[in-house]
Amino acid sequence: MRPMRSFAAATATLALVLGIAPAATAAPAAPAHRAAFNCAAGHFCIYSGWNGSGQRCQWAQRSKANTADDCSFIRQGRNVRSLWNGTGHRVQYYTQTNYHGRVGSTHAGAGGNLQGNYQIRSFRPQ
Repeated sequence: MRPMRSFAAATATLALVLGIAPAATAAPAAPAHRAAFNCAAGHFCIYSGWNGSGQRCQWAQRSKANTADDCSFIRQGRNVRSLWNGTGHRVQYYTQTNYHGRVGSTHAGAGGNLQGNYQIRSFRPQ
C-alpha cells in the first residue's frame, strides 16, 4: 500500500512546484539602510508599519518605562512592526511596561522589521 499525503502537504508541494507561496508565510523584506526610516538622529523610533511606515513614535530619552504614555498607536493596541535605533547605544525593548518581558535589542544606528505581533511597551540602554 502506498503512503497517502495529507491535503495540506499536497497543496504545499504543488505551491513549491508552481513557484507560489501563501502571503501569510512570506516575511516582509528587511530595509537595506537607514534611508527607509524617518527617525531623527539621537532618537529611538518605533513604527506601526513595515520598513518604517505607518505611524511613528520617537523618543530622545535613553529609557521609557511606558511607551503608551506618549505613543498613540500603542494606546490604540496596535503592534510595532519596525524600528530604528538612532541613538549612540544599543537599546533593549520589552513587551511589558517597567522593563519586563524582554523581546529584543538593536545596535546603535540599526533597525528593521520585527515579527510584528507584539507591542514595545518599554525600552532602555543595554
